[in-house]
Amino acid sequence: QVQLVESGGGLVQAGGSLRLSCAASGGAFSSYAMGWFRQAPGKEREFVAAIRRSGTMIYNTDSVKGRFTISRDNAKNTVYLQMNSLKPEDTAVYYCAAGRFTMGTMSGDYWGQGTQVTVSS
Repeated sequence: QVQLVESGGGLVQAGGSLRLSCAASGGAFSSYAMGWFRQAPGKEREFVAAIRRSGTMIYNTDSVKGRFTISRDNAKNTVYLQMNSLKPEDTAVYYCAAGRFTMGTMSGDYWGQGTQVTVSS
């Protein structure tokens, strides 16, 4: 059983930056693909980015367009999401997931509780 705890969310002005962290415990972190998803009020959960065990990064280019960077530190059992040039439409609860990336899709076997990101205009 893997436990995931996100942190780093908060309130930021448009154009600002935040770095989200997701600390994993209870499992073999390096054996999982890790991903970030987000869900805005009244909307479905949206894939943001994933990083494979190999370190290959995959992004939802339509929504992040080079503004976000995902990374992982297997020694610290932590995955990060660096978010730059934030926009009000990035406002959402951001969730971390551990699972698999296959056939172009990130599937989460384990999920964190989420961290709120609010971008003011």
